[in-house]
Amino acid sequence: MTQSYVIIGDGIAGSSAAETLRDEAPDADITVITDEGEALYNRILIKEFAKGKLPEMPISIHEPEWYDDRDIDLRLNTLVTNIDPDGHRLRTHEDEVVEYDKLLVATGGTPTQLPVENSDADGIHHFWTFQDARSIREHAEEADTGIVVGAGLLGIDLAAICGAQDVEAHYLMRGDCWWRYALSTEGAEILHDAMREQGVEPVFQSGVDHFETDDDGHVTAAVDPNGDRYAGDFVGIAIGLNFNTEILQGTGVERDGGILVDEYMQTNVDDIYAAGDITRYHDTILGERAQNGSWDSAKAQGTIAAKNMLDPESEAFRFVSSYSITHFDFPFLSFGHPTIGDDECERKYSDTEWRRLAFKDGKLVGGVLIGDLSPQSAYKKLMREERVVADQKDVLLEKSVDLDELAPTQEQ
Repeated sequence: MTQSYVIIGDGIAGSSAAETLRDEAPDADITVITDEGEALYNRILIKEFAKGKLPEMPISIHEPEWYDDRDIDLRLNTLVTNIDPDGHRLRTHEDEVVEYDKLLVATGGTPTQLPVENSDADGIHHFWTFQDARSIREHAEEADTGIVVGAGLLGIDLAAICGAQDVEAHYLMRGDCWWRYALSTEGAEILHDAMREQGVEPVFQSGVDHFETDDDGHVTAAVDPNGDRYAGDFVGIAIGLNFNTEILQGTGVERDGGILVDEYMQTNVDDIYAAGDITRYHDTILGERAQNGSWDSAKAQGTIAAKNMLDPESEAFRFVSSYSITHFDFPFLSFGHPTIGDDECERKYSDTEWRRLAFKDGKLVGGVLIGDLSPQSAYKKLMREERVVADQKDVLLEKSVDLDELAPTQEQ
């Protein structure tokens, strides 16, 4: 009998799953459902579009014809309202019933709203979809002053957009440096200086108490908890995601800050899988649950989920992800899980070159590279091998990392 596969979400996780299913099951019925109005686009490139550096055309990855050519039923602007695991069917907002043999949930998240007064004012933006990028670009091109909130990997994109669009901005951060969970102040200062060169001033030990608006309801300023006021007619907020798991209510699928899946992307409910940043997956390298929102991780998860939907527990997800930033004159890359660990080491090599490594139980679990990304392959190899190397930090921090110089791991 022909098997039917339904995928909710057409981000890179859902799309890579659909492509893998079609490649390996030519006769299968495949349906992709998304509440967005356009097919898969490059979430990495939309920041360059918002900066005014790219036109729209290179951003799209799949046009609707891509799905037609592969006999994949793509349903845009369609919201799933209910899933019935016992009946192996789901229902859409138009009361249509769609049946499945295997279901993949790859619905991602929605930007978290800042819980302060006037946070929904005109001129305040969240950055997640292509439509968000269009609104941000249009507004930033007209704005003179800006405010950025959220000292993480998405927040710095908004800061770079302000810099590229000549918006004089303040970047309000609650801690003493950008991405304080992964960087020390010494490493972060390299990023701070680069922001200042683009006209974006970091403000530490700050945040937002409330926004001020004009008589038309447009944002005019942010007031931080210290009482300091920062003028801005453009505001970008990136303080995390609320994962779109509401459709799983009543299904019995376990959720805890995301959808819980094993190393095969399988939930606790038969025939329901999940992939992408919405998952809290069993990381076979860490030996515990992890979550990762990078593009490459989501793509790999979608592929692995599809393989296991076709042949259960045939291939485990074992992956070291990375995330790069290309807004400045020097490269930046994080890999693995740089915000966790019980030990760390770092070294500064020049004004624009710095490195930090994080360890847990003696094993390398993640890190950040600024300026020189060449050691990343060696570090990722050590992670995959799960070698105990925290006692050899001097070797790992050499300018050029030679794994042959590491002493063999002692038998436990």
